[in-house]
Amino acid sequence: MKTILVANRKGGCGKTMTAITIASALAKRGEKTALADADPQKSALRWLRQRPADAASIAGLDWTKSGNVGDAPKQIEWLVIDAPGAIKEGRAQALIAEAETVIAPVLPSYFDEDSTRRFLRDIEDIKRIRKGKVGLHLIANRVRPQQKAAQRLQEFFDDLGHQPLAWITERAAYADLAEEGLAVFDKPQRAFEAMRSQWEPVVASVIED
Repeated sequence: MKTILVANRKGGCGKTMTAITIASALAKRGEKTALADADPQKSALRWLRQRPADAASIAGLDWTKSGNVGDAPKQIEWLVIDAPGAIKEGRAQALIAEAETVIAPVLPSYFDEDSTRRFLRDIEDIKRIRKGKVGLHLIANRVRPQQKAAQRLQEFFDDLGHQPLAWITERAAYADLAEEGLAVFDKPQRAFEAMRSQWEPVVASVIED
């Protein structure tokens, strides 16, 4: 089983949307996929409860209690973890111990950029991160390309020396699909093709990790 942890320190940066999009992309490929919700808000689990029966199957795991970390069905091939907004040191250690890949979505705002810097600082001394055993990636999320904030976000990545896997444009369709328990990879229509293509580098990277 390969595990992807979606995490950052700041709430509202799009962790759940990132987690459900990646999980649905893997499930659509025919992979046996589970989505573990470690956030007390349980947004990912609520999304799964809305998921139609004819959509690609994704198993749901409640990891909101610390003792549940690591519990997953043996037949699962891919596990996507939606981390809580604030990961304390012990919790971060436990979750990263399970992961081959960590993905941190970043919104184009000063507060998100600052939070991401602190998150990366917090985890850099974790042994598996320090030894390069975990793929650590960023995603530019909810971006409006023509706005100054997008340029500032690019400058943030340049200063950090860590370019994002993808630039995800802000679209109302993400919230509309989530209400139905769906994500863009569940929709083959051409209207969603551009949205899916923005996520393809993310999916390709986690598969390679």
